[in-house]
Amino acid sequence: MTIAKSRFSYSPPHLDARSTWLVVCVTTALSYLVPMLVGMLASNPKTVWPLWPGCAILVTGLLLVRVSLWPLLIPASFVGFTLADLQAGVPLSSIAWFIPGNTVEVLISAIGLRFCFEGVPRLNSVKALAKYSFFAVLLGPFAGAFLSAHGISRDYWTGWKIVFLSEMLAFVTVTPALLSWVSEGRVLMRRSRAFHVEGLILIAGLILVSSVVFTLPEDSRSPALFYMLVPFLLWSALRFGWLGASTSLIAVTSLSIWGAVHGRGPFSNLVPLTDPLPLQMFLVFASITFMVLAAVADEHEESAQVVRESEERFRLVANTAPVMIWTAGTDRLCTYVNQPWLEFTGRPLETELGNGWAEGIHNEDLKRCLETYSLAFDQRQSFEMEYRVRRNDGEYRWILDIGVPRFNSGGSFAGYIGSCLDITDRKLAEDALSSVGRRLIEAHEEERTWIARELHDDIAQRVALLGVELERFDHPLSDLAGDMHEYLQHARRRISDLGQDIQALSHRLHSSKLEYLGLVTAAKSFCRELSEQRKVRIDFKHADVPAGIPQEISLCLFRVLQEALQNAVKHSAGQNFTVELRGTKDEITLTVSDSGIGFDWQDAMNRRGIGLISMRERLHLVDGELSIQSAPGRGTTVLARVPLRLIEDSVGIAG
Repeated sequence: MTIAKSRFSYSPPHLDARSTWLVVCVTTALSYLVPMLVGMLASNPKTVWPLWPGCAILVTGLLLVRVSLWPLLIPASFVGFTLADLQAGVPLSSIAWFIPGNTVEVLISAIGLRFCFEGVPRLNSVKALAKYSFFAVLLGPFAGAFLSAHGISRDYWTGWKIVFLSEMLAFVTVTPALLSWVSEGRVLMRRSRAFHVEGLILIAGLILVSSVVFTLPEDSRSPALFYMLVPFLLWSALRFGWLGASTSLIAVTSLSIWGAVHGRGPFSNLVPLTDPLPLQMFLVFASITFMVLAAVADEHEESAQVVRESEERFRLVANTAPVMIWTAGTDRLCTYVNQPWLEFTGRPLETELGNGWAEGIHNEDLKRCLETYSLAFDQRQSFEMEYRVRRNDGEYRWILDIGVPRFNSGGSFAGYIGSCLDITDRKLAEDALSSVGRRLIEAHEEERTWIARELHDDIAQRVALLGVELERFDHPLSDLAGDMHEYLQHARRRISDLGQDIQALSHRLHSSKLEYLGLVTAAKSFCRELSEQRKVRIDFKHADVPAGIPQEISLCLFRVLQEALQNAVKHSAGQNFTVELRGTKDEITLTVSDSGIGFDWQDAMNRRGIGLISMRERLHLVDGELSIQSAPGRGTTVLARVPLRLIEDSVGIAG
């Protein structure tokens, strides 16, 4: 309640003192002069004027000044009304009913509009026009007519109808015209000369056509002449908004009433105007129709202006952003690229739009890029991809492209917007790091191979020879003590076991079976040896593993198998393990699973998971993937997936 009172009292129009008093004086003067002019135009004293503009003018004045001036302006205007009525010969009994009726009408209209609008009402939207119509066009005249009707006719409801429609017509035409010139007049004056000339031509043409339609002799009138007004009223509503429509309607209303009063035009048969309902209904519905059309046109223009400003802000932001930005429509065609994109490619905007942007993509990346793009459009999902694009100097650069779908306010798909970033330097750094990692692993493998050969060819042989020499003491000698003989036999057995362990270690360091017999045989042999050594059950399965697997992939999967299976046997506390090696035309998968106690693999990766990190890095070098499914008490499954293609020594940046 407090907020409403504050808004009503302290939200006046922005007028200085001089302008405020000018409005007060003009409103008071028009309250007397306009009714006098109406009386002069009505030559027949029995004629009822179909439009009474006094209250409409007064409400306009009230909306332009502070509420504190209303107690001064309302009585002053009513004095003008009364003087004009007395000079026109209106009985005092009728005036006595008009004053309270006009007071109710004016206060309802002015107070309602002051609550609904901040300052001067602008009827440039359907919502604003609806609020104005409710209080000023319907509610105010409707309530005031119940009192003023007593002063019009002996038949109360006939008088109520005349008052209601007369005041309604005035608020549909006079008040919007006055408000439009107050709020939009200065803006109109600043428009171009061509716009002013167009407005003058419109008004002149409308007056000319209205004169023809509404002032023809009685025997020349035809309902078809009304259609001559439609093009001009459409012109005024669509080109000049509510200012043009309200001004044009004032001209049409004035000429149509003048013609009817003087027995001319389509309404000449109403003379004398004792029941001007046909004329009033024509003017009311014509005025409302074109005022609504003007409001819709203004609303559309403002919405279009907001969109244009939003697009301009987007372009300014996009053109100053340090990334390349693009948009695409629902037809998958590019509709916009920003200035950094054009500077990167060195091509004009017209060339990049549509499918032109794809012309600069490297041939090796084009198919993959378009497939990702099409799939994202089909699924309406975000995407992220890397591909190479030719720069303006001819060099191909790696681009990270991230796209997200756009949707209208109603939820319908509107296309995509994306941003691109040059990541060539990052790719070079990754390639350098990958190359270092590859060289380290290769050096590691070379060292393992050397150690394995030394163990197998030298140390293992020497240990075996020592064992053979000790076999000469297999039978006890007469002169050798029994304890010494037993000691030598025990040493021979330990040396034999040591030789077997050295040989097994040699095989783990470097599997000759992997090199000469392939991945399946080497993996199967390793599972059997580990099963015998650790006294556990390892179930090995394989299917569709192709021959001729690249050495890099075979070695990678074998090392992952070793690490994963040894970890499982050592830490899972289980006795049964499963190893599956399967191949397709596109990839090879290795699965190592157990039903043991499980573990938190992310914690292991972050703290002590050197073996896990080693597996992941090895797979990364052959473009493979490592996934682990495990939880405490639920066992562990390690899955390694490697695509079946030759692994290049380095990724390289295409030039």
